[in-house]
Amino acid sequence: MSGTASRIPAVDGLRADARQNRDRIVEVAGALFAERGLDVPMAAIARRAGVGVATLYRRFPTKESLVAEVFADQFAACVSVVDEALADPDPWRGFCTLVEKVCAMQAVDRGFSAAVVASLPHAIDLDRERERGLRGFAELVRRAKAAGRLRPDFSEDDLVLLLMANGGIVAHSADAALAASRRLVAYLLTSFAGDGPLPPPVALSLRDVPHLATSRT
Repeated sequence: MSGTASRIPAVDGLRADARQNRDRIVEVAGALFAERGLDVPMAAIARRAGVGVATLYRRFPTKESLVAEVFADQFAACVSVVDEALADPDPWRGFCTLVEKVCAMQAVDRGFSAAVVASLPHAIDLDRERERGLRGFAELVRRAKAAGRLRPDFSEDDLVLLLMANGGIVAHSADAALAASRRLVAYLLTSFAGDGPLPPPVALSLRDVPHLATSRT
């Protein structure tokens, strides 16, 4: 029946149409924040999302609340990639998929996460989710090594090294950054599957990667 879907409550209590508005706002805001920085006007976000400014402010009373929601959504998507990779019956494919997707997310971020950390350092507590993601990655590493696909001297610190390298990509557009990231990741995954000697790993922390840190210490 026409209009029925908009009257059905969603799991989180929002009607389907309200949920669609919320998701559209967050998606558009994320794109604009990455493209133009956190100073983009709320009116510009509403206009591109196709909603009224009043609708935007009903859902997100302040710019800070919208920024925090966008950042939380993006981080949750990153952590969910770990869960998807762990569910893959092929350990090496799961490992590669995780690396590819996380690096792609970082490539199109274009400094948004770093800007959030700098402007709203205490807005979101991500420590628990970060630790869950790291535990999942450690399990992927263990499985891929046990399957004989990942080089035995791969260190979990190498993930941080990879993200540092990937985060250093500077390009004229998000598409160019993503293409460059994919090529870099392909090179690195080839080396991860190799068995030639490497220098010893360096002890690094995700806090050393600006796009993934929650504080600057």
